[in-house]
Amino acid sequence: MRASTTVTRTLRRVVALASVAALAACADSSQAITAPPGVERTACGTVSIAVNPWVGYAANVAVVSYLLKQELGCTVVEKDLTEDESWKGLASGEVDAILENWGHDDLKKTYIDDKKVAVEQGLTGNKGVIGWYVPPWMAKEHPDILQWKNLNEYADTFKTSKSGGKGQLLGGDPSFVTNDASLIKNLKLDFSVVYAGSEDALIAAFQKAEAEKKPLIGYFYTPQWLLSEIELVHIPLPIYKPGCDADPKTVACDYQPYDLDKIARKAFVDSGSPAADLIKNFRWTNDDQNEVARDITVKKLSRDDAAKRWLEANRATWQAWLPAR
Repeated sequence: MRASTTVTRTLRRVVALASVAALAACADSSQAITAPPGVERTACGTVSIAVNPWVGYAANVAVVSYLLKQELGCTVVEKDLTEDESWKGLASGEVDAILENWGHDDLKKTYIDDKKVAVEQGLTGNKGVIGWYVPPWMAKEHPDILQWKNLNEYADTFKTSKSGGKGQLLGGDPSFVTNDASLIKNLKLDFSVVYAGSEDALIAAFQKAEAEKKPLIGYFYTPQWLLSEIELVHIPLPIYKPGCDADPKTVACDYQPYDLDKIARKAFVDSGSPAADLIKNFRWTNDDQNEVARDITVKKLSRDDAAKRWLEANRATWQAWLPAR
């Protein structure tokens, strides 16, 4: 009896192991990446991603880059470039993807319509709003400042040693999308633009202005993690209407609200790389981006650690970005 029982147990183990092996084989097969119709799927290889100089963009890169490396086995090259340089990189082959594009209809015409070296890759899901802001304490103590026609009455209040005897309007990085100088001229405001030089410097200036109740008016935007800590108050300018900003020299309306999108090098998209599919599928919210951006900026996490933290909490969201299996 013992001998036959041992044989039976052995046979059961063999069958069980064979079943596990079969399931594993099926699982491995199901993970194979198959190309969409008409495109031969290739290995991921190297993907070059532009990194523009604001932390919200870096948050996009953190999450997308982490998934490309960990899920698709890509080698990712991140290149610190301005917006204009990024588009030129698409044409030269230096850049495969721009993960957050703010409008740039002129560049789309040049590189997508005319040169045909770039293609749109869908929306990021983020809503972009650029404008002029003041710290909350100013809006509370001087509510009339929120009407742009009253700004000249406060010009002296905003004067600094750098503003040339006029009120200072603080800008960020000079490479950012901006109509500020033209708006000041065309709205006949007694102000001049002084650039903070970077997003970090712009954030620090607003933090100090609120903490120390110092006057400040400046360029700012959403999505941006700072707005979850300090509710900067937007000063509406004349209402934006399509085409009102077509000529930078005559623009006299508020900034266009943006549905931010992604742009990729056409040859990269046509290559069959699974990375192109993931980038096209990538879509999240302002709150998602701000969460990762805040972890990078405030908690000083590395991009990979910030990405991993968000990815672990949002598995259902990012799994939908993966290429068809």
